[in-house]
Amino acid sequence: MSASLSERLIPKGKVVVNNNGFIKSTKSEHTDNSKNSKTTSIIFVSLLLDLLAFTMILPLLPSLMEHYRKYDDENGLYPWLLNKLEYLRNLVGAPERFNSVLFGGLLGSLFSFLQFVASPIVGGLSDAYGRRPVLISCLVGIACSYVLWALSHSFAVFVLARVVGGISKGNVSLSMAIITDVSTTATRGFGMALVGIAFSIGFIVGPVIGAMFARWAQTQAGHSDWFTVPAMFALSLAVIDVLFVVLCFQETLPKNKRASITQSLSQASAYISIPALFNFTAVTGLSHNDSKELTMLGLVYFVYLFLYSGLEFTITFLTHLTFGFTSMQQGYMFFCIGLVMAILQGAWVRRIPPQSTKKMAAHGLLLIVPSFLCVGLASSPLLLYIGLFLFAVSTSIVVPCMTTMASQFGTDAQKGTVMGIFRSLGALARAMGPVFASLCYWSLGSTLTYCLGGVALLWPWYTLFRSRR
Repeated sequence: MSASLSERLIPKGKVVVNNNGFIKSTKSEHTDNSKNSKTTSIIFVSLLLDLLAFTMILPLLPSLMEHYRKYDDENGLYPWLLNKLEYLRNLVGAPERFNSVLFGGLLGSLFSFLQFVASPIVGGLSDAYGRRPVLISCLVGIACSYVLWALSHSFAVFVLARVVGGISKGNVSLSMAIITDVSTTATRGFGMALVGIAFSIGFIVGPVIGAMFARWAQTQAGHSDWFTVPAMFALSLAVIDVLFVVLCFQETLPKNKRASITQSLSQASAYISIPALFNFTAVTGLSHNDSKELTMLGLVYFVYLFLYSGLEFTITFLTHLTFGFTSMQQGYMFFCIGLVMAILQGAWVRRIPPQSTKKMAAHGLLLIVPSFLCVGLASSPLLLYIGLFLFAVSTSIVVPCMTTMASQFGTDAQKGTVMGIFRSLGALARAMGPVFASLCYWSLGSTLTYCLGGVALLWPWYTLFRSRR
């Protein structure tokens, strides 16, 4: 094709033709790439602000539990739950000093369970109404949860704040759907890796901020409202996040690609039914093979996170009882895990080519097996550190790669639903895993629990390895 002929056939200003007459690039492509890169950056910043506020509360939980133990009404929610927790503690044989850890774990499970309920519903609503209004609604809900925290002079109000926050946490799966909207198969892995980097940085910096507030809280033991200061700090981050998204984020799902609200509402039962979630019933129109592959992927993801979250939660018991770690040493341990994840995801995982995503996810699943075995058999800090390093490496690979794989299923109008269900399955796993792992830990012992978990993790690896996609 000559240059003159190509100029007649293709609108001027849209393409650049090289000396051989082939199209090199288009201005519209450059514009789209720039817009997509900007959108991905906006989502990254929004997630980071949200995660900094979310993770800073983690080191404060022991101080908060002690505060409500002292100041909650004698007929309030805290004394009632403490009596129920005492039964569980005696059942599993946990020492009394771990009441606050078990309490925090139950609150974490409640939070994850609410995410399990909310994520697919939020995804489905965004498929019908667009990503922007639903994302803003989630962020406003998160900000309201921090307002409730600042006003939580009773434990019941504090739990209500966590409930509101959990219901509003659909912004994470929604962010993944947005990245799917603006990315191609070739660039989607990079976008999902950025989500992982935001999580890693959030779980590095947020707990450090929380630890600073925890130390300050120790000097405020006589003040019944000391928690207002960290709550207001979290609220300020949440408000900045809302304003940032309102001012900078543009809709990524055009109206002509949206699902009808009638269709979304008719599938509402599929969003909250556990069997329907595992079968991805709300995602219609898939071929038999694609439906089978997506169902398999969701089950693998659930089993992986179910076992993974159990180690993540019970590692605080093991390091304290076996190695005598203090709270600060445990904080440093999680800091190092997050740092390894952030470095790997920023320097390597985001560069994994699309055709290698499944292979790397399988490698990551296999890598966590010796991680569990090292931690369970550790009698010296060296073997423990090796296990935790493998744990961090595996985590940095598996979640971004499997999320990228899930994002390849469904039409443009179904991406929010797919990512919402996928995220919801992970939240359900995180809600159940810590409770199950605690029961095993105190009933069977750490060594047997981690070794059995490591062996069980061979199933998700083998299943993904044998899949066709």
